[in-house]
Amino acid sequence: LVDMLHRRRLVFAQIRFVFVKLSYYNEYKSYLSKHQATSMEHINKDTESIQSEGDPFDVVNETLDETQLNTKPWNEKSTKEKIITVAVTTLKFIVVLLSLYLFICSLSFLSSAFQLLGGKSAGEVFAKSAILNNPIIGLMIGVLVTVLVQSSSTSTSIIVAMVSAGIITIRPAISMVMGANIGTTVTNTIVSLGQSLDRRQFRRAFAGATVHDCFNWICVCIFLPLEAIAHPFERISALILKSISGSGSGKKLDFLKVITKPFTSKVIGINKDTIKKIAKYCSVGATYNETKCPQAKKAAMMKICDNTSTEEFEKCPFLFSGMSDNAAGSILLIASLILLCLCLTVLVKTLQSLLMGRMAQTLKRHINSDLPKPFGWLTGYLFILVGVGMTILVQSSSVFTSSITPLVGMGVISLDRMFPLTLGSNVGTTATAMLAALAATGDKREVTLQVAFCHLLFNVFGIIVFYPIPFTRRIPIKAAKKLGNTTAKYRWFAIAYLVMVFLVIPVTLIALSFNIYLFGVVVGLFLLIIVLVALLNVLQTYIPNRLPKKLQTWNFLPRPLRSLGPYDAFFTKLGLWIKTKICRSQQNSEYEPVKNDKALNMDSVNVETDGV
Repeated sequence: LVDMLHRRRLVFAQIRFVFVKLSYYNEYKSYLSKHQATSMEHINKDTESIQSEGDPFDVVNETLDETQLNTKPWNEKSTKEKIITVAVTTLKFIVVLLSLYLFICSLSFLSSAFQLLGGKSAGEVFAKSAILNNPIIGLMIGVLVTVLVQSSSTSTSIIVAMVSAGIITIRPAISMVMGANIGTTVTNTIVSLGQSLDRRQFRRAFAGATVHDCFNWICVCIFLPLEAIAHPFERISALILKSISGSGSGKKLDFLKVITKPFTSKVIGINKDTIKKIAKYCSVGATYNETKCPQAKKAAMMKICDNTSTEEFEKCPFLFSGMSDNAAGSILLIASLILLCLCLTVLVKTLQSLLMGRMAQTLKRHINSDLPKPFGWLTGYLFILVGVGMTILVQSSSVFTSSITPLVGMGVISLDRMFPLTLGSNVGTTATAMLAALAATGDKREVTLQVAFCHLLFNVFGIIVFYPIPFTRRIPIKAAKKLGNTTAKYRWFAIAYLVMVFLVIPVTLIALSFNIYLFGVVVGLFLLIIVLVALLNVLQTYIPNRLPKKLQTWNFLPRPLRSLGPYDAFFTKLGLWIKTKICRSQQNSEYEPVKNDKALNMDSVNVETDGV
């Protein structure tokens, strides 16, 4: 009788456990359907709000909340309230300056972390000089290396060193410089992810960051084939170089480093000569050195201080000294990303509290309005000059564009104003390199100047082609708005865009370059598809009635080839599955006593319940 009762308790316990498993499965299915319905409802609400509120990129005519408009005027405040307002505003300005300083330092740490982790790989990529004669490969190598070292100045200096050492000629160097111009835009695109929690701000911030990408890619599509066929930049830079040969020298200006270097030098120190030595001594050709190439590959990317020399050791003590490159780079990468996100959050929130109410509306109108009527057409060119001056001042186009990207997301600066500022930033970063080139001496000076002039001509001709004509000016802006709207609807698209544009495409093309026939077939098919898609889009827009009924829309293609909806459903289910697994693992711990009950002796019975 006791044995029968014991077996009955055991059977009931197992049945209860099976029903618990089944209840979890039903809860998961209901939770998944509810969450999908909720997410679609949010997307539909966001689309309806865009249509009802008008253009989300029109920050000047944006309506303010009643809580912002009902702020108490200054004249109606008492003396105590005025003192408190001044004190709080002063404190907020201090917080803004401090967070901006740490934000710029975090960008420097991020660049150092990427150089520690990928600096040697970048040098080895540059050492593949045999494949650099292909302009597309040179372009992709410039993009990839600049992404790895997070600095167009570093990648450009490596290119100049390779040209001066005779590893490559000026022609492949021009395509690599174009790639460096594209790769430097990855920083402000990463910065825009800090505003991903607010869908409306994220739309504008991502569009403001990618307008730089769109402009550079469109310029490359025009000028790279032209340079490969006729070499206009090489010839014009050679003529300019002849006219200024023997003229005065320049001096590199370091306004920003004077402020940030006392802090950043205490944390990390990078030896950039390691990348140059790998690119020089490990290149297949006359400069290959069997002895120095292994030494360069074994050398550390981090500065090594000499403990025996007191003066040298005093100049080079930093936080990560004594650690390996990979360990220091990994820690610094995580810490710099955390610091960047924290500084960006504090900066945005503080600026939002400062720039609110009627003050925000007034500031937006003054920044985004044109000059008086006779000179209204000069407004954009004035902002280009502002971008040039600010980039020369801070010595980095990434720092300048990353600093104003949050302001675009907040609506302080419109996308139409962000575009000329980025154009000026492109020109400003080349002027900085030119000042450094003028300070060089000997044969290196001529080569350095020619590369710097080619970089300058690429950006200046891009401005001449796209900015003066209103129609061409709208092309990069419309493309950036399309990317911003897509990212606001599918937030995972921002990560996919970063990975595809700055990593997958360059790596794939570089890998295909080792088989030149396969490379030609793949690139040819890709370009053919782009041309056909663009042609069909134009025909569908202007003369749809003349097309066959099947080609009047894209519905003849499978849904994954014409919509991001299936991919969004996949990523949504993947995220929910991970979240549900975590919740189930926490809830299953409540039923552990049932399975491990000694009185029931469940360990001695082999019951397969995991399948359920």
